[in-house]
Amino acid sequence: MNRPPVTILTETDLRALVPLDMDAIDCVERAFVALATQSVAMPPILRLDIPEHRGEVDVKTAYIPGVDHFAIKISPGFFGNPALGLPSTNGMMVVLSARTGLVEALLLDNGYLTDVRTAAAGAVAAKHLARDDASVAAILGAGMQARMQLSALAQVRGLSAARVWARDPAKAADFATDMAARLGIPVTSAATVAVATRGADLIVTTTPAESPILNAADVAPGTHVTAMGSDAEHKNEIDPALIAQATYAADRLAQTRRLGEWHHAIAAGLVADTDTRPELGQIIAGEVPGRTRPDEITIADLTGTGIQDTAIAALALSRARAAKAGQTFTA
Repeated sequence: MNRPPVTILTETDLRALVPLDMDAIDCVERAFVALATQSVAMPPILRLDIPEHRGEVDVKTAYIPGVDHFAIKISPGFFGNPALGLPSTNGMMVVLSARTGLVEALLLDNGYLTDVRTAAAGAVAAKHLARDDASVAAILGAGMQARMQLSALAQVRGLSAARVWARDPAKAADFATDMAARLGIPVTSAATVAVATRGADLIVTTTPAESPILNAADVAPGTHVTAMGSDAEHKNEIDPALIAQATYAADRLAQTRRLGEWHHAIAAGLVADTDTRPELGQIIAGEVPGRTRPDEITIADLTGTGIQDTAIAALALSRARAAKAGQTFTA
């Protein structure tokens, strides 16, 4: 029996095919809506921890009715790697036919597509929850995802300035210099979280912190916060009291009850484990309200969902086929 050829796309291929642009942001936005409005099949995250090497591996997937293929993503994060001269994140996606289950493509992206869809998700959250006049951003963390979050934010909000805080002041300074040149706006490094967030309309947390770095006193009325670092049970970037007080939205509530900042608010006894809050897709689809007042503090708790991976992989494969990119082989 003849099998269809498998397409292999490298990180170099995928960077050319799927830049962090409005098409990618719109793709992820549609995935959020699908999660809220369609019978999406998305199992819980399969997770493997390797604590002696500060390592973790997540496996995510989802099937979207009507989409011809689905992705299974393997996403390692080894946070001691920078000391070895290696990147913290890595990974690949396998794209399979939703009709036959046969492998259609191997996306050897080294985590690039995850970076894109995560940054796009942050932009989608800001688009729907931040004030329309939000223009000053504070980024907590200075790694690759921090840079991509700020780049994505600039595409959905007219940023006038940004600040960055990181545990390593040298990295924060490098971030500020680089991003100011890229975006053409003032970007400054801050010595403390409080200085970075003072006067900010948008705050994004992008760290693997295991105890809160953002407290209620750091967040002014009217601010929107996107938390995207707490994608494991032991991670916690935001004071649980702030989570309980704010207008909260999850990417997937069943997931944030187990992994995200909501999980820590439950553990602190500030919300019940049966409490419900809206999901971002429901807000985008108009099923529930998001921000209703200019002085609200809104928080998007983004733990990363398999539907985002299927969506960005489908976009990558579609563009690759149109461009006849990559290499093919028959298994």
